Amino acid sequence: MSFLSYNLQRVKQSPTMQITAKAQELKANGIDIISLSVGEPDFDTPQNIKNAGIQAILDGKTKYTAADGMPELKEAICNKLLRDNSLKYNKNQVIISTGGKQVLFNALLATLNPEDEVIIPAPYWVSYPDMVFLGGGTPVIAKAKLENNFKLTAEELEAAITPKTKWLIFNSPSNPTGAGYNWDELRKLTDVLMRHPHVWVMTDDMYEYLTYDNFQFCTPAEVEPKLYDRTLTTNGVSKAYAMTGWRIGYAAGPITLIKAMGKIQSQSTSNPNTIAQWAAVEALNGPQDYVKTSNITFRNRRDLTLKMLNEIQGITCPKPEGAFYIYASIKELIGKSTINKIIKTDEDFASELLTSEGVAVVFGAAFGMSPAFRVSYATSDEALIEACIRIKKFCNSLK
Repeated sequence: MSFLSYNLQRVKQSPTMQITAKAQELKANGIDIISLSVGEPDFDTPQNIKNAGIQAILDGKTKYTAADGMPELKEAICNKLLRDNSLKYNKNQVIISTGGKQVLFNALLATLNPEDEVIIPAPYWVSYPDMVFLGGGTPVIAKAKLENNFKLTAEELEAAITPKTKWLIFNSPSNPTGAGYNWDELRKLTDVLMRHPHVWVMTDDMYEYLTYDNFQFCTPAEVEPKLYDRTLTTNGVSKAYAMTGWRIGYAAGPITLIKAMGKIQSQSTSNPNTIAQWAAVEALNGPQDYVKTSNITFRNRRDLTLKMLNEIQGITCPKPEGAFYIYASIKELIGKSTINKIIKTDEDFASELLTSEGVAVVFGAAFGMSPAFRVSYATSDEALIEACIRIKKFCNSLK
């Protein structure tokens, strides 16, 4: 009998972290590596936000807060949700956690029982299924199609729902595809959910502000107000404000659920970092100029990378509406060979690309849909151009 828990044995290491670690190891050995594997803005945190954190230290605001977050940040979150999403919440309906990942984990741990199912559209963020496993539930993968730009259809959602379904995890714009659902597309999904009142919705709105080409972000409870009482709307400051290391995520939802999540948090991490909470208050309440400026840069990088990748024979990439990822299909390259190895899977492709050309990408199987790979264009134009040149060279070398 294993000493480790059954739930832990169902979980795998994060593939993105493994690839990043391998790339760092090669780089440390003097190999020229370009990493397109990390989902992290390469910009610095805006100065006004840093100043707010520094001021909190100088003012002695370094003590514990309430386990589920301080009231000043909860108020800023309530104001943000009303201002940007037309969603009205009170502070007792809000929880603040150590990053968006803890928010999702707390919610799943607080609600899942054995045999409960959680629908996860694929391609998905690598952590969703494993968090469901750790919560004791069963992930049900609903695969979207390349021809639909990797967006789940109403028919595909309907087919995935069973009497055991407890949650739908909904991420728009998406990690890993950048696909964003407009109002009409989301309305078709919420219509399905209205026919199944036992299914709750967990949104992951982390990339809300990272959208392009006049795409208008919307979230399920905004599109269908009748879903309000069974929706957990989650978000954070990591991506939009380049605050990944500050570790602040948040959620708003029904009081009973928020209290249950708070109970778990009180017995695990307690409150998120106090200084980071004060910085997040400034992020949400302060000037938003940085978001607009960074979006222009990301859009230009998207267009550059998309053009170069789609010019490579054997690679097909839909145009993302948001985030800073491109999901590249490599169906035509499977079965081809390097000098020493047949490319049987997208993991083979990513491994050989890293070894031979020094470009780190994440293979599609990590996101539940193959054969493909994800690139993050949250890096410089120079690095993106050189990486795409190397990817083209590698693909052209395959026989």
